Amino acid sequence: MDKTMLKKIRRRNINRLRRESRVKLVIAILLIFALIMGAGVRVIYLNVNKGTEYKKEVLSQQSYVNKVIHYKRGDIVDRNGNTLAKSTKVYDLILEPKQVIEADENRQVADKDADASKKATAAALKKVFGISEKTFYSILSKKPNSMYYPMKKYTSIQRKIVEEFNKLADEDSDITGVWFEEKYIRTYPYSEVASTVLGFCSSDGNGLGGIESWYNSSLNGVNGKSFGYYDSNLNLIEKVKEAKNGNKIVSTIDINVQGVLEKKMKKFQKDTGSKNMGVILMNPQNGEIYAMADYPSYNLNDPRNLSVKFSKSKIAKMSSKKKGEELQKLWRNFCISDAYEPGSTFKPVTVAASLDEGVTYDGKHYRCDGGQKIGPTYIKCVAYSNGGHGDIDPCKALMKSCNDVMMHMAADLGATRFAKYVRSFGFGSKTGIDLPGEAEGGIFSKEKLHQVELATSSFGQGQTVTMIQLASAFSAVINGGNYYQPHVVKEINSESGAVVSSNDNTLVKRVVSEDASKLIRKYLEKTVEDDEGTASPARVKGYVIGGKTGTAEKWPRNEGKYLVSFAGFTPTDKPELMIYVVIDEPHVSDQAHSTYATEFASEVLKDVLPMLGIYKQTGKSDSAKKITLPSTKKGNQLLEVPKGGFSSSTYKVAKSKKNNR
Repeated sequence: MDKTMLKKIRRRNINRLRRESRVKLVIAILLIFALIMGAGVRVIYLNVNKGTEYKKEVLSQQSYVNKVIHYKRGDIVDRNGNTLAKSTKVYDLILEPKQVIEADENRQVADKDADASKKATAAALKKVFGISEKTFYSILSKKPNSMYYPMKKYTSIQRKIVEEFNKLADEDSDITGVWFEEKYIRTYPYSEVASTVLGFCSSDGNGLGGIESWYNSSLNGVNGKSFGYYDSNLNLIEKVKEAKNGNKIVSTIDINVQGVLEKKMKKFQKDTGSKNMGVILMNPQNGEIYAMADYPSYNLNDPRNLSVKFSKSKIAKMSSKKKGEELQKLWRNFCISDAYEPGSTFKPVTVAASLDEGVTYDGKHYRCDGGQKIGPTYIKCVAYSNGGHGDIDPCKALMKSCNDVMMHMAADLGATRFAKYVRSFGFGSKTGIDLPGEAEGGIFSKEKLHQVELATSSFGQGQTVTMIQLASAFSAVINGGNYYQPHVVKEINSESGAVVSSNDNTLVKRVVSEDASKLIRKYLEKTVEDDEGTASPARVKGYVIGGKTGTAEKWPRNEGKYLVSFAGFTPTDKPELMIYVVIDEPHVSDQAHSTYATEFASEVLKDVLPMLGIYKQTGKSDSAKKITLPSTKKGNQLLEVPKGGFSSSTYKVAKSKKNNR
């Protein structure tokens, strides 16, 4: 076979294979088309005959989360059960544009108006909330597929309004696509009272300051949720996981006592005024705080309102940064966050330590000649100009507030023992009070207690303390020598009322003996009730009061700026109440008079003692001499002082001419 013939045969075979391939391709395409057509017919058949059945099966396997159920933050109550902070349920208005639109699209037009749901819902919203039809239809137009559209202007709605709308919806089934999301808002029934003790909540429900912050985790609960699924009959089955509400906080505060205290503080600020002012009322037998206040307070229901301190015009001129700084100052709790030199209210600690160590005793004689020279420094007593107090014992040293005797006692104790007692009484470290923002103050270590530092520290100058530190230490001095941890919360209760935890009677340590404490109580009683004492303006008719004054010259020295104070207690045999008053820079020309603090303490005690069930005793109450103190904001003021005048002792370094008492 020649080559030509072979070529012809190959060409015929190739053409045959091509024809066969085209036939197979056409057959394959026809088969695929037939399958697609068959599948389409099957889908149509299933949708017509079994679509509902399959839809039910699919939906029955689907679940969804519907909404969050917010927990209720726990209440804060006072020691008598009065509500100080509570969470009130309110509602936010939520629209579902898609549901409204679909309700009309699915309606049988022949039977009802095709826009019946839109019209009925718009009318109800206008009637109850005043929402215009234009606003409603605009939302439907802009958000037709939205299933959750919160109406920002209609939040925190009260239950009464919600019930009014729901009544309309029950009467007209065409009203749809509207529901109310529950939430809680924090409110404070007493508004400004105990503001720095309570604190407040942020918009997200977390505590800021005070008890609200310290006990935030106990007050908060756990959110629940509502969820559901469709059963085989397309019924929506809803399930609810309830929220777990927060615990209730039972505070040690007595809101009536707190209210009286703050009312009197406002009056003092109006009549006299001061840079800062703080007062603590506590039970020295267990550390419970009955009342704690500084000035000014702020509105817990409107905590960012600075109008309590500044005019509207001044606020308007403030930058955001300045406003923030001023708010922080307003929210600050002076009673626990500020440290200062206490002055002579520290002296009972020095005497108690000396009695406890045996370096002094009742009736021991000292010679006050007006001061002491330590190295090149001469430290004066208030009696310096009169040649000193002369022969004096520990009792009269406290009564007359003699610095010279305090310096002798501290020297006899020595730096090591003095430093030990200062630390033991809680100075230089946080007390652990259950409030945020507590400061530590500043004390000398034994290595830095040189002769001058030891001398001045003995009568409350050179070292700094906080109000809560001194109040707690003073309580230990007078209660038998037991140091209790101060606290503002008595117990935590669950929603059912069970006690979760209790803070009662947390005895930290014993700091001095009962015998030393008993003597101190006797000395301090005479300081108030005896005419020779410096604290007679603190007397209260029908009660026996003990206490110690303080007048500390502030840095820089020689500028006439003083912090005056009084720490007192009653009854004097077994104290049930301790009061500590601090007035920082009273607005008068001559600040160096502790009488501003003792007078104020007397005014508070005479009202709150009956409230606390502390009964009257027999004691001196009307033998104080009256004099006129200089230049208050409203002119001269008639005040009671002891017959001996203002004899609280002070120290002077070098050439200082001012007195600290």
